[in-house]
Amino acid sequence: MNQLIKHKLELLPDSPGCYIHKDKTGKIIYVGKAKNLKNRVRSYFRGSHDTKTEMLVSEIADFEYIVTGSNTEALLLEINLIQENMPKYNIRLKDDKSYPFIKITNERYPRIVITRQVKKDGGHYFGPYPDAGAANDVKRLLDRIFPFKKCKEPANKVCFYYHLGQCTAHTICHTDKAYYDQMIDQVKQFLTGKDDQIVDQIKDKMQAAAEALEFERAAEYRNLLEAIATLRTKQRVMNQDMIDRDVFGYYTEKGWLCVQVFFVRQGKLIQRDVNMFPYYNEPEEDFLTYIGQFYQSPAHLMPKEIFIPQSIDQEAVEALVSAKVVSPKRGEKKQLVNLATKNARVSLQQKFELLEKDLVKTQGAIENIGKRLAIPTPVRIEAFDNSNIMGTSPVAAMVVFVNGKPSKKDYRKFKIKTVQGPDDYASMREVLTRRYSRVIKDGLERPDLIIIDGGQGQVNIAKSVLYDDLHLDIPIAGLQKNDKHQTHELLFGDPLVPIDLGRQSEEFFLLQRIQDEVHRFAITFHRQLRSKNSFSSQLDGIAGLGPKRKQTLMKTFKNLQNIKQAELADLTAAGLPEKVAENVRQHFLEKGEET
Repeated sequence: MNQLIKHKLELLPDSPGCYIHKDKTGKIIYVGKAKNLKNRVRSYFRGSHDTKTEMLVSEIADFEYIVTGSNTEALLLEINLIQENMPKYNIRLKDDKSYPFIKITNERYPRIVITRQVKKDGGHYFGPYPDAGAANDVKRLLDRIFPFKKCKEPANKVCFYYHLGQCTAHTICHTDKAYYDQMIDQVKQFLTGKDDQIVDQIKDKMQAAAEALEFERAAEYRNLLEAIATLRTKQRVMNQDMIDRDVFGYYTEKGWLCVQVFFVRQGKLIQRDVNMFPYYNEPEEDFLTYIGQFYQSPAHLMPKEIFIPQSIDQEAVEALVSAKVVSPKRGEKKQLVNLATKNARVSLQQKFELLEKDLVKTQGAIENIGKRLAIPTPVRIEAFDNSNIMGTSPVAAMVVFVNGKPSKKDYRKFKIKTVQGPDDYASMREVLTRRYSRVIKDGLERPDLIIIDGGQGQVNIAKSVLYDDLHLDIPIAGLQKNDKHQTHELLFGDPLVPIDLGRQSEEFFLLQRIQDEVHRFAITFHRQLRSKNSFSSQLDGIAGLGPKRKQTLMKTFKNLQNIKQAELADLTAAGLPEKVAENVRQHFLEKGEET
């Protein structure tokens, strides 16, 4: 058993779902379902097995799993995944037919039948079922409860089932289409777990039969209730439209975004795609960017419909894709989006748990960083980052990692007090002076390494503060991002030079986590502060100047000072109506702020 599987086994949930075993090439070799994923998947790697299972286990190099809402949903997903991937170790249907469905026919007198083909014929399909036996058990129960047509007799001639009260497809019954439509709705409710009304009716009949001393009939009703109790599991109505859909869900945590996509083809969930990456804007904005890039790939064909969570701007997605965009609010479609979101959460949390459990690798990464920088092992690392938008609400943040793990009790936030406008260098000087003056004054624990989120300029400022002003001898390194705002290289030394750690190394990944965490912490604090300050904005209270026009002004003029100095023509050129532009000019004139 490799280390990856060992760690993944420790993180398995107690939920129902499907598990997918893969070989060393990444090919799916087995798909299974479980009421409890933790117990079932672990069982493959513990104890003895028969020869067939031992052969399977010997080829497993990795596994994935998809959490579902119930055991029945796991069964449906397992069937779809097996049909799509045809793993070599799965038992395939001997007759090579598709799985059975229960169908209510679209006829004058509807019938309940079992079929293996789903057609657009107006019928109602339920399933699929794992085998014909399970489908027959359900059909027999439905036949006893609902009096659909069961005979081949003409409508003017009653049959044996009529006398049992199980067939009303006769002229003498005076049944019309509305009667059968209502009964079809009852079947749908019954097979989706909403069977309380039907159960109550059968209980009343059983009680009435017992009171009338008709004990055999009462026993029949009792047996019927027991059969219903056995079947009381959530079933799914097959989508008759058979439309191809992509279902999106997402989850965010610790500065990372996980997007999960379920591919529904011909009404069946057959595959998924999962991606995790750090986000730097609002999660909803980065989610939109992801969708735009997702369908640019030739590997992802555009479906007819796309389901998205309600928190996402539907119009924005419609502008990115050519498919119909739906934001489900209820029902099975909403459940699909919820399932994608749930699996995104499970995937992202597993990522972090795997990192936290890999203590040996993390410790090795810390030691390697120390060796590469020729400093003692940096057990305690303090990292800094600034955050502001065009100089508004400037803040900075410090995060602390001890033994490769975030020590959140040691995190610190800083409001910039002495710097006007967007000046990262001056802001960094103020924050480092305040932080390490306090360290000296209060005798606080000193870090083994200081990491500055930035390049040569920011690192030189840090060296000036610590070495020249405060006379502290603490190693300082810079983490520089590339043009895609991703961790690019570690800068260290005098003069500063890039330290090649290897982009796939554990030490590089640790530094990436530190940089992502300090950025997340800083920008979160900035958003909180900016949200509070926005209520007292100097642009508030100007007639005709709403949020969008404020945003336009800030985008055009960059800061408030430029807006104050702008002429009327400049304001109208920026897109403001003349009357609103006059209101802006008058607002600052009354405040005596024109320069």
